[in-house]
Amino acid sequence: MERVVSRAGSHGLAGLIPAVLALLAVLAVPAGHSSAAAADRESCQARSGPVPPAVVELYTSEGCSSCPPADRWLAGVAKGGEVVALAFHVSYWNHLGWQDPFATEATTGRQYRFKEATGAAYVYTPQVLLNGKDWRQWRGRDPAGLPRLPAGDAPALRLSRAADRVTAEVSPSAAGGRLAGYWAVLADGLVSRVGAGENAGRTLEHDHVVSHYLPVDPWDASAGRQVTLTLPDAGRGRRVSFVVTDSRLIRPVQAVVLSCD
Repeated sequence: MERVVSRAGSHGLAGLIPAVLALLAVLAVPAGHSSAAAADRESCQARSGPVPPAVVELYTSEGCSSCPPADRWLAGVAKGGEVVALAFHVSYWNHLGWQDPFATEATTGRQYRFKEATGAAYVYTPQVLLNGKDWRQWRGRDPAGLPRLPAGDAPALRLSRAADRVTAEVSPSAAGGRLAGYWAVLADGLVSRVGAGENAGRTLEHDHVVSHYLPVDPWDASAGRQVTLTLPDAGRGRRVSFVVTDSRLIRPVQAVVLSCD
């Protein structure tokens, strides 16, 4: 049941000098190569394809007994490719005695933004949004077969990372109007032993968890946009997604996930 809320020898000096020079040469080479390798490890990029992915947003809570099936379903979504999966943990079930460790004011607020923008009567968990629309037919559906976003509305999108900075470059769009977007830093393989509330005694596992959510203000679509995110400490090494939306931050039009080793 869904939960509803209205929420290195010694042969003399002559022999020693060449040996020292050779040693210095050897030492000099690795230092340079090491630096270049470090730079490569700290830089990577990802680009959008000819057809944008499907975007699935799950609103869930560890305090909700009906949410684990939805969490497991979302965990079946491949990390990258044709579907961008985002699990937003909400806080309005914390009053049941268990504080969801992944719920934040920002992730909870995103669900309320959707409610207000669409005139929905309430928020609930587990709620699944498919490409910006409430979708209750997720049970039993293969995530690999979900309909993707239309290509006609999608600007090209490139994500690149250097150290702790990720840059999103959104190309100009011929569709006109205004666009907005949001960053989502994703965490996988999270495990919680729930000590209270409706899931007390259960061990819950989560993937695609939005550990950091940051919206970006609207811009003129015909001009394109470049924005940069400095990753929080908790986001280092994790996947990062940028989702381009309509000006209300509701309907996605393009999305890319960046994964760096």
